[in-house]
Amino acid sequence: MTALGTPSASATRTAAAAAMRRSRRKATPSGRGREALTGYLFVAPAVLLFAVMGLYTVGYGFLLGFARWNGFAPHWDWVGLDNYADLLWRDPVYAPRVHEAAVNTLYVMVAVPALTVAVSFPLAVALSRVNRARAVLRSVYFLPYVTSGIAVFYAWQYILQPDGAVNYLLRVLGLGSLQEPQGFLGNPATALPTMVVVTVWTEVPVAMLLYLTGLQTIDRGLTEAAALDGAGWWRTQVSVVWPLLRPITAIVVLLTLRSALHGFQTFLIMTNGGPGTHTNVLGLEAYRLAFLSKFAPTLGLASALGWMLFAVAIVLALINLRALRSRV
Repeated sequence: MTALGTPSASATRTAAAAAMRRSRRKATPSGRGREALTGYLFVAPAVLLFAVMGLYTVGYGFLLGFARWNGFAPHWDWVGLDNYADLLWRDPVYAPRVHEAAVNTLYVMVAVPALTVAVSFPLAVALSRVNRARAVLRSVYFLPYVTSGIAVFYAWQYILQPDGAVNYLLRVLGLGSLQEPQGFLGNPATALPTMVVVTVWTEVPVAMLLYLTGLQTIDRGLTEAAALDGAGWWRTQVSVVWPLLRPITAIVVLLTLRSALHGFQTFLIMTNGGPGTHTNVLGLEAYRLAFLSKFAPTLGLASALGWMLFAVAIVLALINLRALRSRV
């Protein structure tokens, strides 16, 4: 120690060396092993839950696609690829139903993304220009997404009935020729387009929010530069804003395609595939094969159909990502 009571340089070096030795002792292999074991113990419940509820379920369903089983028999009957062949062309009962459901699903997969983008993008642009009550309007337009789906679908079913609100409103407005005496869900010509409209109504809130987020990231200098060059509002939106939001559009299309391909709850609650089979989609057909076959050995068919839907979803996602990369 110096006369002033402060440690000397040699004492400081000695203390630092001692601290390093202590840290090295703490970082011994046994200490690292205890830390790793503690980490493994923390993540073990999540890994175990994922292994049971995820990997086991997925593997079980994949194997089930190659078997014939009704869910109650003690053993499966292995049939190989027969389930896929029956669904695609061979079985005279199930193959036509799957073909018709595939056509309806394709119609929904084309119409829902296109209409969702066509509605949500202009709506987001309009909301981005609103200064007053912007938060209130966003909440109002986002309400369909946070409202209980079953209650909303039953409400839609009620207002689309022959004596529902839509026919009443058309009659009041003097558009009685557009009324549907059977209801919009009871007429085979209007049932599927009506279901598309309801599906778009549920998809627009998220798409609108994504577009609003994208609009907030656009540099205002770009739009101002376009205005200085003589571009009008419409030209600016088409040539400047829309290309910059192309990644957002790709996300919206991918999300809506997923809903159109796998979603069947709306169809199950509102039409149950009717009238006849005019609103039967592949997701609903898989649900019927799995749970509404009255002990028939169709669980393997349902699993095979589910895996075909999964494969189509993967292919569409890859195509979407490929198209996005080629334009970015």
